[in-house]
Amino acid sequence: MDQDGQCSLSGPCLDRSTLVSEDGKNTKSVLCQRCGSKVLCAGMAQFTEKELFLPSMRKKTNITQSDGSVDGDTLTAHWLVDDMFTFENVGFTKDVGTIKYLICADCEIGPIGWHCLDDKKSFYVALERVNHA
Repeated sequence: MDQDGQCSLSGPCLDRSTLVSEDGKNTKSVLCQRCGSKVLCAGMAQFTEKELFLPSMRKKTNITQSDGSVDGDTLTAHWLVDDMFTFENVGFTKDVGTIKYLICADCEIGPIGWHCLDDKKSFYVALERVNHA
C-alpha cells in the first residue's frame, strides 16, 4: 500500500481477495496510477482473466521501437465492463486496427485497458495498470 492508502498490483497489497468480491466484482474504486483520478467506482466491474497485449505506458513518441515493433506487456488480470458509460473517467485512443486503447481522461496516461471494436460490450482495464482504494 502506498502513502495514500492505495494498492497497485506491484505492491504488497496485491491480494486479489481484497480486490474481488464473492460475486467477482471490484470491491474498491479503480484509480489512475499517475493522477489518482477515479476510473471506476467499486462494484461496477467484473474480474476476468484474458490474455491481452497492451503497449508500454509511455509517451506516444517512445512506444514504437526502431525496428518497428511495439514494446509492451501481455497481461491477464482485468476488470471487465460491458458499457462505456459505466466508467467515471476514461478516454479512448484513435483506432489501432480494430482496437481502441483505454487511457485516463484527466492525465492521458495509458494504455490502462483495451476495447475491440468488434465487441461493443467488452471494455478491459488491466489490474496492473491501475491503483485501487
